[in-house]
Amino acid sequence: MKASVIIPNLNGAGWLRDSIESVWAQTEQDFELIVIDNGSKDESLEIARSYRGRDRYTLIENAENTGFSHAVNQGIAIAKGEYAVLFNNDAFAEPDWLAELIRTADADPKIFAVSSLMLRFYEPELVDDAGDYVTILGFACKRGDGLKASRYTKPCRIFSACGGAALYRKSILDEIGVFDELFFAYYEDVDLSWRANSLGYKNVYCPTAKCRHICGATTGAVRYNPFKSIQSGRNSILLPYKNQPLLMLVINFIPMLLGYLLKVLMFRLRGFGNDYAKGFHEAWVALPKIQKPKFRWRNLPNYFWVEGSLIVGLFRYIVYRVQRALKIT
Repeated sequence: MKASVIIPNLNGAGWLRDSIESVWAQTEQDFELIVIDNGSKDESLEIARSYRGRDRYTLIENAENTGFSHAVNQGIAIAKGEYAVLFNNDAFAEPDWLAELIRTADADPKIFAVSSLMLRFYEPELVDDAGDYVTILGFACKRGDGLKASRYTKPCRIFSACGGAALYRKSILDEIGVFDELFFAYYEDVDLSWRANSLGYKNVYCPTAKCRHICGATTGAVRYNPFKSIQSGRNSILLPYKNQPLLMLVINFIPMLLGYLLKVLMFRLRGFGNDYAKGFHEAWVALPKIQKPKFRWRNLPNYFWVEGSLIVGLFRYIVYRVQRALKIT
């Protein structure tokens, strides 16, 4: 089987059926569909159950919300496909979305992840996500967020695939591990892609694999809310600590400290300062549980590539903030 499409669901009654139907309507039909319900209390669980008995369909029901990472890991564990393809329950794929992801991955065995062109559901001329990047300040950012999709028509290597609509090569997942469940939600996809970068694998962006996305439909956070602020404060500490070798952490300490101070100010101005601080506290509690990948001399060129990407990411972020300030799309 070529692919296993995995949809985690939590209270997605308003959009889950349309999301599932968009997957069934793919031109590429060599796939199975796995839905993991994370303790939904609305009608979406019944929607997911209504597909039982359909060929190539599996439903996993969790009694409570176990987090995004745990849910998709359940799907990956039983996936039969060559590729594991994650898809949000509030995303809706164009008919050739899956075929384009597979075509891109098939072109190079060193490709680990392929990120889709995610378009805003209500403003489809604008990008929701065209892959993610990380800055030397420690910020993880959505590439192209709110900018015209016409700017993002070329395939390219990216730092991280967005797990909302991304393909992952199962054989490499078996080698480097799956999503780290210490990342309950947010940044878990960046962590996984960073791990692949450090080992010399590539994450790429496929502009012809298109879907529309209702951003924040599940968490209720288009920008920020208390839950997202806690997760951001927590995981923004865990992400660089886990993935940077000690020397890189030392080199990047000052810019990361500056980045954290800026984040504290930003969250306070938005009224979520206490939530962000709570996330910081949770991070320090979680640090001893982090399993840092071992430093390998053979991976030195990959570490240099990552460091260069963090520096380039800072300039990309500055340009993006100027564009948003000037309302340039």
